[in-house]
Amino acid sequence: MAKLTVRDLNVHGKRVFMRVDYNVPLDEKDGVMVITDETRIRETLPTLRLLIEKGARLILAAHMGRPKGKREATMSLRPVAARLSELLGCNVNFADDCIGEKVEALANALPPGGVLLLENVRYYNEEEANDPAFAEKLARLADIYVNDAFGAAHRAHASTEGIARVVAKRGGQCAAGLLMERELKFLGDELDNPARPFVVILGGAKVSDKIKVIDRLLEKADAILIGGAMAYTFKLAQGFKIGQSLVEKDKTDVALAALEKAKRRGVKFLLPTDNVVATPVVTDKLNKKGKPIIDLNNPRTNSDPDISDTEEGVDIGPASAALFGQTIASARTILWNGPMGIFEDKRFAAGTNVVAQAVVDATQKNGAKSIIGGGDSVKALNKAKLGDKVTFMSTGGGASLEFLEGSVLPGVAALSEK
Repeated sequence: MAKLTVRDLNVHGKRVFMRVDYNVPLDEKDGVMVITDETRIRETLPTLRLLIEKGARLILAAHMGRPKGKREATMSLRPVAARLSELLGCNVNFADDCIGEKVEALANALPPGGVLLLENVRYYNEEEANDPAFAEKLARLADIYVNDAFGAAHRAHASTEGIARVVAKRGGQCAAGLLMERELKFLGDELDNPARPFVVILGGAKVSDKIKVIDRLLEKADAILIGGAMAYTFKLAQGFKIGQSLVEKDKTDVALAALEKAKRRGVKFLLPTDNVVATPVVTDKLNKKGKPIIDLNNPRTNSDPDISDTEEGVDIGPASAALFGQTIASARTILWNGPMGIFEDKRFAAGTNVVAQAVVDATQKNGAKSIIGGGDSVKALNKAKLGDKVTFMSTGGGASLEFLEGSVLPGVAALSEK
């Protein structure tokens, strides 16, 4: 059944509690926390503008980072309120808490079209515990509940699932925002019956993260292209040497099963034929997590099927990128989740960039539908300034993967049916 959306609501003068995903990256500059990527904020603007135009009294709730129930100044949503005010062209009030009498008074004082952003809901452990009493306190701010936070919909938390049950129980409506609606359309409806050929590109570090996705997509795809570190688990399973490359040795049986299923179903399953390798050297410097920083020296293209014991695979090679590009060029539907290498380092970004350009070309020149499954793929496209040239970019990392697996997302299940 289709979910109720904000288009279906009469919201004038009503308090609309809207869950958004404003878990944006922040960096400290001159003692001030600065937003370094505002994609998630911008993606909610159509929903916000529609509700403002309809005269809703908007109360926005979000989380930031993992403060573990404590008030961490570096994880405050205050910088988001300031930027949102600029983007909307109107004042966005900020509450320094998300529950309590003061917050309720601020919410009740909002005029039609007014906006209030609450402080980080994860300042309370009760949020992630989906504590019923905490959900009741949040629900005191709501006449109507809207969820536009697809990126958090795979979590049954108080602000994504608990509050919806409270609002629904007392006869209130629970609806999807425009972004949530688009996520469900492209990751659900469009991929249920894709125009063919349907080409899936999977990268990133771990096969284990995408086992269920691979298995499910093998039922639908015409071709699956594997890059990133997960390719080395497949290579190891095939008996090749992978040097010091990132690998899941306990998942080689899973890799072999996927290869066998692809063969059985006639799905084209492409692994890299060459790669870019580098020599890892442990330094005496530590990263933010206190672990030694590893330098990657002497990068080179390796056309041999094996990787030497002293080297690590860090990107797909030019021949693989060209081969992947040829397959992508023929696609009518494309799903991409996960980069081809360590794209954050420009020395190892070529494979990801070639694939990104191939996806854009297929979209712009051939009319293919291109769906980017969140996370690092979105970052890579934005970094290459190609993000606006694909059909759809998901805002959900883990949520998009779970949805593609066929899992029921608690934040979606809690919404009212049409």
